[in-house]
Amino acid sequence: MYISVLMYVMSATTPKLQRSLGLFQSSVLNMIDMVGIGPFITLPIVIGFTGGMYIYAWLAGALLSVIDAMIWSELGAAYPLAGGSYNFLKEAYGKNGMGRMMSFLYVWQTVIQAPLVAASAAIGFAQYAGYLVHLNVLQQKALSGTVIILITFLLYRKIESIGRIGVLLWGGVVFTLGWIIIGGIGHGSFLQTAQSAGNGFSWQHLLSFAFGQACVKTIYSYLGYYNVCHLGGEIKNPGKNIPRSMFISVAAIAVLYLAMNISVTSVISWQEIKQWCDTDTNQFVVSTFIERLYGTGAAKVATAMILWVALASLFAVMLGYSRVPFAAAKDGVFFSAFARLHPTKHFPYVSLLVLASLAFIFSLLLRMTDVISGILAMRIIVQFVSQAVGIVLLRRRNGTMHLPYKMPLYPLPVILAIVMWLFIFWATGLKVIGSFVVVFVSGLVVYFITAWVQKRWPFKAAVVKG
Repeated sequence: MYISVLMYVMSATTPKLQRSLGLFQSSVLNMIDMVGIGPFITLPIVIGFTGGMYIYAWLAGALLSVIDAMIWSELGAAYPLAGGSYNFLKEAYGKNGMGRMMSFLYVWQTVIQAPLVAASAAIGFAQYAGYLVHLNVLQQKALSGTVIILITFLLYRKIESIGRIGVLLWGGVVFTLGWIIIGGIGHGSFLQTAQSAGNGFSWQHLLSFAFGQACVKTIYSYLGYYNVCHLGGEIKNPGKNIPRSMFISVAAIAVLYLAMNISVTSVISWQEIKQWCDTDTNQFVVSTFIERLYGTGAAKVATAMILWVALASLFAVMLGYSRVPFAAAKDGVFFSAFARLHPTKHFPYVSLLVLASLAFIFSLLLRMTDVISGILAMRIIVQFVSQAVGIVLLRRRNGTMHLPYKMPLYPLPVILAIVMWLFIFWATGLKVIGSFVVVFVSGLVVYFITAWVQKRWPFKAAVVKG
């Protein structure tokens, strides 16, 4: 009797994640993760690579996001737990077998890649702040580091409060993108620009390395549609809300990105933007767009709102990825300290603080151009491609009767996703691919050493309980 009472008291007082986020908040957190500083910085870069075919690069990013969201939706609805891909890879490749290695490699690269994502938002914030006030290199670095500290402070609270903060930040995102789009429409040549956007199409250019480079940038701007999967243990009715939130997010953001690009190029021609990009004479294209329409004062307000958007994205990024090392540590395959939840606020505070510390360091040491390609290269093989293969393994092993969500047209989305991700991986360039190989091989070395010490797979046969 005493033991039963003790176990009840412990279960009531032990901190655990709370399912408090509904469809609206989940979709909002996805979208503010997607719309960071990325689309404002990458808009001129994409035009620099593609010229008049810029709209196709944004469409390609949207297409890949929709296809990949089908894979994430099936996995996220079936395994709605904190950590997202960590759980998916473990289940697909075997909990006590190869899945341990695959999930470890994912966490290993996440501890490096997630701070890179956060650093990119902070670096972009500091660069774009240059429109408001001139900053030298040291001042930009100081500002980017300060932004990481601010976001960490905002995240150091209960998930219910975070959901409300996310909605508030999303309001700024909608206002900023809406202002840009309405400004272009009001200028009078929006429809004409939209109709002529696809005139420069060329199959040869579509399959070129330059177009692949442009797609690296657009896909970077779409990343985040799966953020809800990292928060799987905190989502209400996950079997329905996880897939719905992803497709809502991708559709809404694709429309906003396409409209924003057409709006900007209806006021500033893509030829002029390409010249700026080629000569590195203007990094503030969207601010210049507002300046031409409404004057310098309005452009400063718009720039401040773009910085708001960057903060919102960084907030969602750090929130989602802090759950990944936590989930792995809770399973006993990563450092145990990461499994700690805050005793009163019930969030993985050690994981958050470690990732934030690395993001702070990266924001001081790296450049934006290095970070964007590195982010994608780190994810593609271990995460995106491995998950697509994992879907096939899970369906063959478990069937589909139990799945809350089944992707349509299977296996076509899986095949398309793998082909498109490998094309993007190639387009990141040999230098970046080399960095991925270093991280991947170091992860393998660490895994095999720890597996040998702990007598886990492959040094001990998987134990099957029946």
